[in-house]
Amino acid sequence: MSIVIRPFGQTSDGRPVSLYTMTNANGASAAVCDLGARLVSVFVPDRNGKLDDVCIGFDDASAYETRVGASVGATIGRVANRIGGSSFELNGKKYNLPANDGPNCLHGGPKGFHTYMWQAECHEGAQADYISFRLESKDGDAGFPGTMQIETIFAWTDENELCISYHAIADQDTLCNLTNHAYFNLNGCGNALDHTMQINSDLITVTDDALIPTGEELDVTGLSVDLRKPVTLRDGMSRGEDFPLLIKKNGYDFNYRLQGDGFRSAAILHSAVSGRKLHVCTTEPCIQLYTGQHFNIEGHNGCHYGPWAGIALETQHHPDAIHHENFPSVVLPAGKAFSSQTVFSFSVE
Repeated sequence: MSIVIRPFGQTSDGRPVSLYTMTNANGASAAVCDLGARLVSVFVPDRNGKLDDVCIGFDDASAYETRVGASVGATIGRVANRIGGSSFELNGKKYNLPANDGPNCLHGGPKGFHTYMWQAECHEGAQADYISFRLESKDGDAGFPGTMQIETIFAWTDENELCISYHAIADQDTLCNLTNHAYFNLNGCGNALDHTMQINSDLITVTDDALIPTGEELDVTGLSVDLRKPVTLRDGMSRGEDFPLLIKKNGYDFNYRLQGDGFRSAAILHSAVSGRKLHVCTTEPCIQLYTGQHFNIEGHNGCHYGPWAGIALETQHHPDAIHHENFPSVVLPAGKAFSSQTVFSFSVE
């Protein structure tokens, strides 16, 4: 295993950004950068052994500061997904957050963890390399209480497994819901609508049109959003009459509660064209499936990313969990350590 570090441009205020590329014994690689503790690329073989980049991304750091590129591949926090009304109460005190999705706060707000420079530390190993990124989020950062210490670790193995683990601790009660916002296209480019999707979930989170949960969870049996058996995304979207938001949003942008507990299988994405398969396992209770219908931007090596160019599989807690007692809590008590793990395993069939 080996790690190569090279310059990756700079931020709009002149800070240098570095790219860290981990390459395994088979020549497959994963690259991350310190702006947003971000996954930038993943090169894995297709059924013919050809390596392609299956991770949506850009060729330098500046593209990640645009509106469309801001969250791509990044570590998202303090709270992934949406907080309704951009406010919450904790221990009898109200906290106001910046709204960046209509009246709601999305992905920690416009100055979430994806905008920060993280401190990187590299570790090379016989079976795996890993990069540890650390960040201190001060009390009041983006409106959240408490100073929080966060570590995101990306490990890349000889088995083409990308392991992402998160650790956090704060000096006051606060909120914590961390994820990675990578988008995958197992063909490397083009739209991904003919990818087959399977999610280990029988419950989808019911939301309003702004994707704020009502607090209800709906059994997916018999609906177009039932992905317990493999379905191409194109076919699922074509049967959306029974789930109006699927048509209204022009694709999937929904939270699924995963079956089981502990570290278990969450989702499988497969391309019959390339033969590549992505198997996602996680300790998190949910996964957000988002089909990237907003894309219209130039990416890696001049590849144009249009609508549905990449599929996001964001392991997480429920959106807006702080406002719904029936959802697993995202409150992180002072001094209590938070940890979670998600593994993206790439193979061919």
